[in-house]
Amino acid sequence: MREQSSAIDQIGIAVSTPRTPEQGPPADRRSGTLQAALGVTAFSLTFPATAWGLEGFGPWSLVAVRSVLAAVIAGGCLLALRVPVPARRHWAGLAVVAAGVVLGFPLLTTLALQTSTTAHAAVVVGLLPLTTALLSALRTGARPSRMFWGAALAGAAAVIAFTVQQSGGALSSADAYLFGALLICAAGYTEGGRLARTMPGWQVIGWALVLCLPLSVPGALVALSYEPVHLSAHSVAGLLWVAAGSQFLGLVVWYRGMAAIGIPKASQLQLAQPLLTLVWSVLLLGEQLTPAAPLTAAAVLICIALTQRARG
Repeated sequence: MREQSSAIDQIGIAVSTPRTPEQGPPADRRSGTLQAALGVTAFSLTFPATAWGLEGFGPWSLVAVRSVLAAVIAGGCLLALRVPVPARRHWAGLAVVAAGVVLGFPLLTTLALQTSTTAHAAVVVGLLPLTTALLSALRTGARPSRMFWGAALAGAAAVIAFTVQQSGGALSSADAYLFGALLICAAGYTEGGRLARTMPGWQVIGWALVLCLPLSVPGALVALSYEPVHLSAHSVAGLLWVAAGSQFLGLVVWYRGMAAIGIPKASQLQLAQPLLTLVWSVLLLGEQLTPAAPLTAAAVLICIALTQRARG
């Protein structure tokens, strides 16, 4: 009788204890890695698309309008599927996501791109994976292994060295915006990844976008009244991508991936983002790359592989 009771207790403990991403089925981890990688690919187009958008919109108009358009898409999905309003305990976290990835990062990087090339702005993304992993360790108690931290530091160093060299090695007045964007975006990623363990990832970014509507709608109206708009194929395409691709769809798969494989490991996939951004910059903006690109790409891929295999 005691043995039967003990077995029942053990089953109860197993059922009531939530699994960490490391303990999930391999198929779920592979799917999570793929979704996070798709998010990184979507994000890698953000800077070139923003540069296109700035050809026809002012920086404040571009950020406000992209937020409104993304919120319309997200709000429509939430209404169509009759998604209930999140519990009160989740709203503080959603506010951090909204401040970080809906308003803060887009605004600061857009302001920076007025005077900075996309190659120089990629320095921010080069530091973002490491910063996100550090904030995740502090916020969620994640404890990656020494192998993980070593590979993360090496990957960040490779990306920073390459992107600084690509931009001529000079610091600009835009760097204050870029480093501010780095910190606030890492906070938004960390909080969004944590929330995505308790609600679907698309609902995390969806509610964060809706939460910003009281600010983004008046902001768009005011900005459009002060900043002239010159519509062109580039500016419209850039606006549509940063609104639908970067601001909503990319974050949907990104948060799903973070929930599946863990915030630290997902964050390190972003080591590839600056290199992808530079490729898009060559193809879409006509910027030039140096011969160091393939060597840096190889080093980054090795570091990514090590972080994905490392414990924790």
